[in-house]
Amino acid sequence: MPFINFCLDRNNWRWKTAAMALTASVSRFVLHWGEMGARWGVNRTVAQIHALLYITGRPMHADEIVETLEVARSNVSNSLRELQGWSLVRLVHLSGDRRDHYETSTHVWELMRTIARERQKREIAPTIAVLRGLLADGAMRQEPVEVKRRMEETLELLETLTAWGEEMLKLDTETLSQVLKLGARIKKLLGKGNAPRRGDDMTAAEILGP
Repeated sequence: MPFINFCLDRNNWRWKTAAMALTASVSRFVLHWGEMGARWGVNRTVAQIHALLYITGRPMHADEIVETLEVARSNVSNSLRELQGWSLVRLVHLSGDRRDHYETSTHVWELMRTIARERQKREIAPTIAVLRGLLADGAMRQEPVEVKRRMEETLELLETLTAWGEEMLKLDTETLSQVLKLGARIKKLLGKGNAPRRGDDMTAAEILGP
């Protein structure tokens, strides 16, 4: 059980959990993940909490996260709810401890799948729905041909990316890893190598290679 001590904080008695001691490397990882999260449009604390849970690989309760990252309790609570909304963090309970603990997957490929699915659902799917609605609206006939064409091309691109992404996420991790490492072999798939062949005439083994 973590060490705890009773302390006075602005006239309010509360239990204070000792902060987890982070090594320099782990601290740098967590801080950098927070910085990258901000660049990706994710709240810095949200990203730091996820990084902390991922890199430590064990469940943590909110107070421990508060003390370790030195952020406000309300900030941690809101961030944990957001991570749960993204299906990146789950609530767990430990034997002999009545507090809520939180954990994330330690499998980076599983995390990648979850993030890809959630971003598609939150960002791509709504755009596809709007574009379909615009193109189906009779008012589109009053727009210049170029406007309709650009919307159709955008819709086609997003639908193609979505279909491709869904197929990729259905693959097991080993196969998905191989597909992403294809690199120059994509030319063979497209029939642009030295011995042109149609992609649908090739077996999976030939595409993936040894």
